Amino acid sequence: MGSAATIVMSTIVFAGSAQFAALAVLSAGGGAAAAIVAGMLLNLRFVPMGIAIAPSLRAGPLGRALRGQALVDASWALANRGGGRFDIDFLLGSTLAQYPAWVGGTVLGVLAGGLIGNPRALGLDAIFPAFFLGLLVAELSRPRARPVAALGALIAVVLTPLTPAGVPIIVAAAAVFVVAGWSP
Repeated sequence: MGSAATIVMSTIVFAGSAQFAALAVLSAGGGAAAAIVAGMLLNLRFVPMGIAIAPSLRAGPLGRALRGQALVDASWALANRGGGRFDIDFLLGSTLAQYPAWVGGTVLGVLAGGLIGNPRALGLDAIFPAFFLGLLVAELSRPRARPVAALGALIAVVLTPLTPAGVPIIVAAAAVFVVAGWSP
């Protein structure tokens, strides 16, 4: 991707899973359009999160839109007070701490990443799969998660040898979104 693009992406996207997915698509030889679509599909998770926090937002339309920019997975989870209530100040505060750390970590990685040498020798190539496996394991305790995850995995496994890089994750994510969003 290049140094500048990596830092800009981290600054404006600020969604690790979307960034990792886009990087995986590009690394596998997929095009920019497939990488963007993969990231957008993963970021669709923010729609129900935004709907969930909406009743807790007390500002006008512009204030609500600006506060919505602070919505990231960890902040949403930390701000959840149960019963459909969210502490918006806590959400904003936790994102305020995360954002500079995320962008700063990206800048540090771009500037000092070459000092690492061979990332595979250190096992760093396993970080992304391990990270996503950890997210998946945490999600599997939710109702209906196992069949939906199995559907996504099956679609991705079947399409991987048959389609260009990026297409399996896009189709799997779209199917999972439809099934998870519309099943009883």
